[in-house]
Amino acid sequence: MSSRELVIDLVNKLPENASLAEIAREIELLAGIEKARWQARRGEGVPVEDARKLVDAWAAK
Repeated sequence: MSSRELVIDLVNKLPENASLAEIAREIELLAGIEKARWQARRGEGVPVEDARKLVDAWAAK
């Protein structure tokens, strides 16, 4: 599925009264997920244990 098709599908699933800011946040999240998948396929990214530590640190804030 192309990036355009992913965004169209995402927008179609949002409520009719979603604001532009909400739509932008959802697209940004989708872009981040796609980037993470791409990095994982290339063997890049953060090891699981390091990611858990980051999440724990973020949750403590």
